Formats: sequence, structure tokens, C-alpha cells
Amino acid sequence: MPGKQPGGRDRYLDLLRSLALVRVVLYHLFGWAWLTIVFPSMGVMFALAGSLMARSLKRPAREVIKGRVRRLLPPMWVFGAAVLFLLFAGGWDVSEDPDLGGTWGLLSLANYVFPVGAPPYPWHLGSPTGLLEDTWADQAVGPLWYIRAYLWFVIASPLLLRAFRKLPWATLLAPLALTAVVGTGVVTIPGETGNAISDFAVYGSCWVLGFAHQEGLLAQVPRYLAVSAAALVMAFGLWWASGHPGPDGWDLNDIPLAQATWSFGFVVILLQYAPSWRELLGRLAKWDKLVTLSNNRAVTIYLWHNLLIMATVPIIDMAYDLPLMADERWSAALDSTYMLWMTVLVWPLIGLMVVAVGWVEDLAAKRKPRLWPSVSRPSSRC
Repeated sequence: MPGKQPGGRDRYLDLLRSLALVRVVLYHLFGWAWLTIVFPSMGVMFALAGSLMARSLKRPAREVIKGRVRRLLPPMWVFGAAVLFLLFAGGWDVSEDPDLGGTWGLLSLANYVFPVGAPPYPWHLGSPTGLLEDTWADQAVGPLWYIRAYLWFVIASPLLLRAFRKLPWATLLAPLALTAVVGTGVVTIPGETGNAISDFAVYGSCWVLGFAHQEGLLAQVPRYLAVSAAALVMAFGLWWASGHPGPDGWDLNDIPLAQATWSFGFVVILLQYAPSWRELLGRLAKWDKLVTLSNNRAVTIYLWHNLLIMATVPIIDMAYDLPLMADERWSAALDSTYMLWMTVLVWPLIGLMVVAVGWVEDLAAKRKPRLWPSVSRPSSRC
């Protein structure tokens, strides 16, 4: 058997997390709806987090929650400080924002410190012809819904795990039933409260699937039965999506019940076939350092990737000022390959951000800071 990795990490789960992050970046680059079907990243990420949480809860719950929150918040504070600086520098005054409203708008800024709700931001800021498009704040801050949902799952995990151990199947399937109620319009909960409840419902079964994987429940189900049931649930998800398309058609992010059922079945299959890898094998071994890096900097990559995608636009646009661009052939060539250049450029920008602020994740985990943590080392308890 291959030698054990420091910290005893499961490299299969690490690989899945890395693939999920890459898929998230590609989705926000291209907006291809089919990516939400090919690999439902958020469901996978919540399931992996649920598995790690269940393993950690062998220790006192208060200690575990404190450690998880401590790891999560400092990287978010750095990101939030940067976003707020850009917002205020752009002339945004939260107290005068008509969509937020005076004192409540000021109080809601606390969600940049502890995201129990949605951090406020203007839907439009600046000019559509400015350095960044006027919807940049929505694109940059919007992904923080994941941080909010993750925080609530962490806080709820001791109760969820207790319920799972007493009533495993009911706890596992209850979020799907809740999604059928709040995610289909049967019951409508307005505002950010409704969004938070919907997110908790849509991905709740994936989080509890992480419990089922860690506790060994999935291993007790015959593989043919688990895969067959998962395929039926996924088929239902696609059927529902076909009759209830969102603004972007088959984009499952806009179809809660389809997202919940497709992600659930997909994760069941991934975990049902999960090997227990101490290290990446065969051709996958050449990706070991990048997998390690992305897992050590997962929060940084997730928080900053959308803003960095937008940052590629003004950088590429500088090429239009080059003398050779006076020739229409060169200008047309850049136009036709614009998305390619964005795709190529965003990865080194993410790398620069990992170096610039990623070490905050080490401080949050009470580890010695490293600029480029591509080699595993023993993990701290939290």
C-alpha cells in the first residue's frame, strides 16, 4: 500500500475538491449551463465538508465549531476589506442605498465580519464603460452565499449528526423534502431569509451524505442498490429541469429541486465508488502538488476567483492600445480569442493572490505561514 500522507488525508477527497474548484472557475468564466450537470461542484464541496465535519465531531462540538469558524473568517475578512475598499472608493454610501435602507444597511455591514446573512453591496456601481463593468460588485460578492451556507452547516452539524445517528435515512432525505416545498414555489419565503433556507435545503442532503460516508452508512448499502437509486433520483432531477427551466435554461443553479436531486445522486455515486487513497496513483500523481496547493488554499481560491476573472478584462484590453492593433486583422484576432486569453490569464492571477493573501489561511489554522503550500504537512487539529 502506498505510504501514508502526513496528516492522514484522503487524496481521493482532495482530488474531488480540486476538481470542484476548477469547475467553479470555469463556470464563472464561460457561464456554460451544462457544467452544472457534468460536475455539480457545490454539492460535492458540501459533501466533502460534511464528511470532514463528522470526523472532527469525535471531539467536543464547541471546540470543533470554534476551529472551523476560526479557519473560515480571517480569509473572508481580508477579501471583505478589499471589496469594501473598492466599494467605498467607487462612491458607494450604504446608508443612502435605496435597496438597503439607512440604519439597517449600516448594520448589515456586520455580515462582512460574521456572515450569518448576506453582505450588502450595490447592484450597479460606476459606469458600464469603466475599468470594471458596473455589475462587478454583484459578481464579486455574490459567491459569499457559499460562506454563509457553510457557516450555518457548521453551526448546525452537532444537532444534525445527532439526528443522523438516531434517524439516518430521515435526516438524509429531509432536506430534499424541504427543497420540494421551498424550492418549487409551494411555500415562498421572501428576501435573504428565503435564500438562506433554500441553500440549506438544496445542499443539506449533500452535507449529510458526508456524514453517511464518514459513519460508514453508505458502505452498508449494496452498491448496485445505491447506484440504481441515485440514478433514479438524478433522472428525476433532469426531468424536473426540463419542465422548469431557469433564465439560463438547464443551469441547475436556477432550479433548486433539480440541483438538489442531481447533486444528491451524483455525490452518492462518487462516494459509493470512493477508494481510500493515501496518495494519488498512476497518471494522477503528476497533479499531486497542485491538488495539495488547491486544498490548502481552497477558501482563498473560491473567494477571489470571480474578482480575478473580471480583472483579466482591463489587462487584456491594454493590448488594444498596441500599435499593431491598428491593423484590423490583429484586432479581430484578439476579439475572437478574448475568452481564451481570459482563461489563460486568470490562473496566474489566482496564483499571485495565493501568494499575496493565501498565507492568512495558515494563520487562521494556527500553522506557520507558507507562500506556496504545494507539499503536504501534518494538519493542525481544529
